[in-house]
Amino acid sequence: MTSDATVKFDDEYDIVIVGYGYAGGIAAIEAHDAGARILLVDKMANPGGISVCSYGAMRSAHNADQAFKYLKTTNGGRTSDSVVRALADGMAKIEPYMRKLAEVNGAVVSPREKVANYPFEGYETFYQTLIEEIPNFDPAAHYPHVRGAPGGARVFKTLEDNVAQRGIDIWLEAPVENLIASRDGSKEVRGVIVRRTDGVRTVKANKAVILACGGFEANEEMKRQYWQMKPVLAATTNSNTGDGIRMSQELGAKLWHMWHYHGSYGFQHPDYPYAIRMKRLPDWIPGREATAVVQMTWIVVDQHGKRYMNENPPYTQDTSHRPMEHYDTVSQSFPRIPSHVIFDEVGRRRYRVGAPTRNDPDAHYDWSDDNMQEIESGLLKKAETIAELAKLIDVDVDALEASLARWNELCSTKNDVDFGRPSGTMMKIQRPPFYAGEVWPVVSNTQGGPEHDAKQRIIDVEDKPIPRLYAAGEMGSAWGHLYMSGGNLAECLVTGQIAGREAAGIEAWE
Repeated sequence: MTSDATVKFDDEYDIVIVGYGYAGGIAAIEAHDAGARILLVDKMANPGGISVCSYGAMRSAHNADQAFKYLKTTNGGRTSDSVVRALADGMAKIEPYMRKLAEVNGAVVSPREKVANYPFEGYETFYQTLIEEIPNFDPAAHYPHVRGAPGGARVFKTLEDNVAQRGIDIWLEAPVENLIASRDGSKEVRGVIVRRTDGVRTVKANKAVILACGGFEANEEMKRQYWQMKPVLAATTNSNTGDGIRMSQELGAKLWHMWHYHGSYGFQHPDYPYAIRMKRLPDWIPGREATAVVQMTWIVVDQHGKRYMNENPPYTQDTSHRPMEHYDTVSQSFPRIPSHVIFDEVGRRRYRVGAPTRNDPDAHYDWSDDNMQEIESGLLKKAETIAELAKLIDVDVDALEASLARWNELCSTKNDVDFGRPSGTMMKIQRPPFYAGEVWPVVSNTQGGPEHDAKQRIIDVEDKPIPRLYAAGEMGSAWGHLYMSGGNLAECLVTGQIAGREAAGIEAWE
């Protein structure tokens, strides 16, 4: 934090928005349309944050009241009702909102029925809003650094086109280093200090600063501080280093949900800077296990060779890392970090077991279709017998053989009474050669950060809003217990709208 007592401002705007992903883009659009002059700043050369590499399925709701009931349950009492209510109300308006934005480039907005991940009251009211097509737009050509699912790219292109149409000023490769606050002790935010390629600039924010700069999945120190298990590998980007969290803390911000992250388990490649998640299989809903019909080729065992988890929980990409957190108080260690995935020749031939996320122009890795590239490189170990495989990965031979024997026994009855894996995902592991790979907890994105109220004002440790400081997106997300697929994308849209409107509606400090 820097006091405005000694600051001479180089530039002046009504609102400075830090971070140009979904949330920052929406906040800029809303604030501009409310009459404010906007500066949109991002530290990366390519805007889009981590949302641009997503599937682009924005979680929406047919009925806001039903959505509220569901969201309240899944947040486990960790998020205020008013914040949950604002999110639910916003989800009920996402589809028409996106249809309005789509007018700028002719994007085809398409709803898709998809209920929420868990069978709590209200789960059937949810669906997804997607952009299926934009005329004359090639996601791979426009965002070559993403090289992933095109859905997120289509949504962000629509936001970019709306921002461009409004002539909003954008600074890229311009990290915000500090907030500028009032010298009178009120902590009122007055502007930001930005390091551009041509030098440091001090920017006056007449009305407010909106922090939309993501979480801390790429900040190793913060992960060690706030999470028990370690290491947790980042799968998406190196840009989210908790900058907004740090800056808001300097003004006394209260934090919430710091423990909660959206993640799974996956591989660590020696030459690729990001974690490689396991292949994603379709989600399923408890009570509807029969819908899980895609066979999962592997099981997961700990460092002793013992199976300890349902490898395919209802929403694997959100909660499958949680069983890995077990701490052994006798050995004073985490015996499940790393763990090992075990599969056989049938599994090797079935599909790629690894699935990299791409959001970095300087880092690319393509997993081979038959998994042979990974076997040849040593990322996956190969052996003709289970006993030989156990020695290769340094686990107890008897334990691993017992784990595989038990698993094959469960597959014969199609009933995983040990850990509850759906029967449709079960397949025996019995045809040599056999394969193993080390897997680690993986974070896709964090949910923690500064607490905010329903108006997106950042709250301090005395439960008071920090004047003229707002949050949007995953930086202090509302998700405090169970996440919902497409939820962060929806939250970016909803909270970006709220933050932009609220910030634009206040009086300038001078």
